[in-house]
Amino acid sequence: MAKEEQLEGSDVVSDLINFLNSSPTAFHAVDEAKKLLKKAGFVQVSERDNWNLEAGKRYFFTRNYSTIVAFAIGKKYVPGNGCYIIGAHTNSPCLKLKPISKVTKGGYLEVGVQTYGGGLWHTWFDRDLTVAGRVIMREGKDAYSHKLVRIEEPIMRIPNLAIHLDRNVQDGFKVNKHGHLVPVLATAIKAELNKVVAGNGPVDSEDDKEKSIKITNTDDSRHHSILPQLLATQLGCEPDDISDFELQACDNQPSTIAGAMKEFIFSGRLDNLCMSFCSLKAWPYKLPFLVRDQLGLFLSFQFINFAMCCTIPATSLGDWF
Repeated sequence: MAKEEQLEGSDVVSDLINFLNSSPTAFHAVDEAKKLLKKAGFVQVSERDNWNLEAGKRYFFTRNYSTIVAFAIGKKYVPGNGCYIIGAHTNSPCLKLKPISKVTKGGYLEVGVQTYGGGLWHTWFDRDLTVAGRVIMREGKDAYSHKLVRIEEPIMRIPNLAIHLDRNVQDGFKVNKHGHLVPVLATAIKAELNKVVAGNGPVDSEDDKEKSIKITNTDDSRHHSILPQLLATQLGCEPDDISDFELQACDNQPSTIAGAMKEFIFSGRLDNLCMSFCSLKAWPYKLPFLVRDQLGLFLSFQFINFAMCCTIPATSLGDWF
C-alpha cells in the first residue's frame, strides 16, 4: 500500500512539473487547465450562450483566455442550496512588455518592460530570458484569431554590472525599475547587418540559412523588428500577420525535481500555479463524491488577480456570481 501511494505521489509530482513547464504565462496556464478539465469529463460553455445545465454534470468556462471557472452540480442540488469554492490565481509577478517596447541605447537593442505584481526584481538579473504570451493574428480582411506563443530559446538578458564598475553595490543594491530592468535583445550593428543579409538574398550555406534570422522592416515602429520576426518564425507566419501581442519575459530555466534526496521542486511561479494545479488535480479524485448525492454546487475559480493587486476588469467576480 505504501509503495502504491509512493508511486501515485510520484505521478502527481511529475504532472505538477509538466504543468509548471507548460504554463509560463496565465494564458498558457488556462490552456493547460482546459486540457485537464476536458480529460476529466468537463464540458466547456460560453458566457455568450444560454446554458442548459443538468444536475450531476460538470462544466467550465473561460474569460479573456486568462481566467477559468470550473463547476460541478450535485445530483440533488436545487437553487438556493450552498456552494463550495476553491480560489487560486493563474498569474505571478513578472516583467510585461510595454505597448511600445522599442528601446535603443549605447548600441544595443533593448526591450522596454513594466513590472507586474510585487516581484523580487533583483532575482531577474543574469537569467536566460525568453518571451511568452498571446498573439492576435490577422485571418483575412476583418477576422482575427488568438494564438499562444513561446520562444523556446533564451533571447534576452538583464545583465549585472561588473563589480569594478559599481564598488558600492556590496553596501546595498536598490533596483531602479525604469533604468535597470531593461532586457538586452541584440546589438544594433548585428541587427543592421542581418537586415543587409536578408535584403541581399541567400546566405552562404544551408547551415547559415537555418541559423540566420532575417529581420524585415515592418510598419510597426512600436517594437524592434527582430521581435515580431522571432514570433512569426515560431508561429509559422509572416510578421505582418501579427496584429498585436501581449507578452512577458520568462525565465528559460525549466522547473525540475531537485535536491540531494530529490525532495524539492525548483521552479518559479509556484505562487500560485501550485494551488491552481492542486485544485485541478482534485477534481478527478473527488468528483464522483461531489456529484453523487450532494446538495451543493462546487466551484473552482482560477483568475488573474493577486490578493492585494489592483482590480482588473477581466477578473471581476461579482457578475460571475
